[in-house]
Amino acid sequence: MMSENTDLPSAPQKPFIIPVFLPHAGCPHRCAFCNQSEITQSSGSVPSSAAVGSRIATFLNYKGGGRGEVQVAFYGGNFLGLTVSEIQRLLAATEPFFREGSVHGIRCSTRPDTITPDRLDLLSMVPVSAVELGVQSMDDRILARVRRGHTAADTREAVRQLKSRGLKVGLQTMVGLPGDTSETAMETARAIVDLAPDFVRIYPTVVLKNSLLAHWYRQGRYVPLSMEEAVSLVAHLHALFSRHGIPVIRMGLQASSTLDDAETILAGPYHPAFGHLVLSKLFLSCAVRLLDKAVQPSAPVAIHVHPRNISKMRGLGNKNIEILKELFHIDTLGIVPDSDMAMTAVRAVQGGFSDERAIDDEGVGQ
Repeated sequence: MMSENTDLPSAPQKPFIIPVFLPHAGCPHRCAFCNQSEITQSSGSVPSSAAVGSRIATFLNYKGGGRGEVQVAFYGGNFLGLTVSEIQRLLAATEPFFREGSVHGIRCSTRPDTITPDRLDLLSMVPVSAVELGVQSMDDRILARVRRGHTAADTREAVRQLKSRGLKVGLQTMVGLPGDTSETAMETARAIVDLAPDFVRIYPTVVLKNSLLAHWYRQGRYVPLSMEEAVSLVAHLHALFSRHGIPVIRMGLQASSTLDDAETILAGPYHPAFGHLVLSKLFLSCAVRLLDKAVQPSAPVAIHVHPRNISKMRGLGNKNIEILKELFHIDTLGIVPDSDMAMTAVRAVQGGFSDERAIDDEGVGQ
C-alpha cells in the first residue's frame, strides 16, 4: 500500500496509490545518480498486462474504508518514453478497474523531454490524475554534469503542454547533486514556484551502489551533503513552496528494506524519516524565533501546537526540547496539544508573553 506523504496534516485526503514500478524503462540513458532497481526493488523489465492487473487487484484487497480516490501510479521509469505499444498495453491493463469503479485515476512519472502532443494524446485512453516530471534541477550546468539529457527549457515547455491539457502537474527536484549549492538549489526552487505545479517532491541526493555517482564518490570527485546540511536546505525549500501554496508531498526516498541495507546506499543523507526531520527542523526554528522575543529567559515555557504535530515539535528523541532548554536556559518546557491551533502554527507562552507564527513564515528554517 502507498499513499502520498503530505507530511503535514493540513493537506486534503490522500489518494490510495497502487504503485507499478518500471525501473529505467523508457529511459534513453542513465543519469549519474540513478539506480532505480535498488530504489524500487524491481527488475528493469516492463511488467506484463497480467502482472499489472494482478498487482492492482492485490492492492485493492488492502484498501480499507474511508480512503480517498484510488490511483494507479507508474513510477521509476520514463513512462512516456516507452514505445507506443507498451504505453497502450499498460493503460489498457487498467481499464477493467475503471469500468468497475475500483480505480479512479492514473498518474505517471516521466521526463520533461518526452512530453509531446502525440504522447499526451495516448493518455486520453484513461482518466489521468497527474503527471510527474523528473525536473531534478533548473540549472542547465548541473543537468549536464549529471548527464540528465534535458534542459530547464524542456521542463518549462513540458509544464506548459501539460497545463494546456488541464492535467495536474507534479515536479520532482533534487538537492545536493554534483555542482549544486544551497544557492542553486534555492534558484531551482524559485524557478519551480514560477511554474506553479500542483505539488512537488524533494529528494536529497544519495550515493547508490552501481551508479556513476558511486564511482565519482570513490574517486573523491563527489562529496554528498551531510544529514544536517540536507535537512536545513530542504527545510528552506519546504518553507518556500508552502508560502506559495504548493504542497510538498514527499521529502526523501521512500524507506524500504533494500535502502535500509548498508550496502545499497554508500553515502549521503538517507533517513527513513527524513520528512519528519525536516518538519521538526521547521518547528524548532519557529519556536526559536518566538522565544527570542520572550522577556523572562528562565521562566517556564509552554509551546502549543496541533495534537498531530506533537512529535514534530518534540523532535526525534525529544531533541528539539533539549535544544530549546539549553539555548534559552529553560528548566521547564512543555509541549501542549492544542486542537485550536492551525496545523502549521506554533505558539509560545512564557509568563505574560504569548506569540504565534507559522512554520512557513519568512525567515523560519534559517
